[in-house]
Amino acid sequence: MKEKEIRAVFDEDTITVYQAYRAAIGVAAVENQQFVPPFKLTRMTWIKPSFLWMMYRSGWGQKEGQEHVLAIKIKREGWEWALRHSCLSHYVEGVHSSHGDWKTKLSASPVRIQWDPEKDIFLEKLPYKSIQVGLSGIAIEKYVNEWVVSIEDISEKCRHIHSLVKNRELEKAKALMPKEEIYPIPESIVPIIHASMADQSV
Repeated sequence: MKEKEIRAVFDEDTITVYQAYRAAIGVAAVENQQFVPPFKLTRMTWIKPSFLWMMYRSGWGQKEGQEHVLAIKIKREGWEWALRHSCLSHYVEGVHSSHGDWKTKLSASPVRIQWDPEKDIFLEKLPYKSIQVGLSGIAIEKYVNEWVVSIEDISEKCRHIHSLVKNRELEKAKALMPKEEIYPIPESIVPIIHASMADQSV
């Protein structure tokens, strides 16, 4: 297992990412199949293709303000646009020519990338990382108006899986989880997001 790979549910045209919101935003998004007010286009929004990282972040959809976990299918062309126009959220020697160069790119980029330790079914750290993608400015506008294909509320399913984990019914829990696979990152994007080199690329 390589340290930095994108694992996700995807098909030929779409990739599924996750977000969690309070009811006012989550319910409206599902009803409209689009993010609408009180969702704000002026605030950075983070999307995550890892189901278990989202469960860690939202406490299985039980943290205050994150009770509505959404599975959002977006266009792969949009996802890859975001990656191409991104900057790492912190300076990495060897990726950026200097700290100043990184700061310049960070302030100009509408997308930020973070790699954080992936989680297991108990939400403990694994020895490889999961990507988070922060959207702002033009990237949020494209996400909301162009990339979203469908929005599903999976909150009850998340809480059911959590109850199975708590009862140590792990096989039942795993059977209900999304089947994530390694996403084939285009070769030109790999250095931008500082991903591990893949055995295959598109």
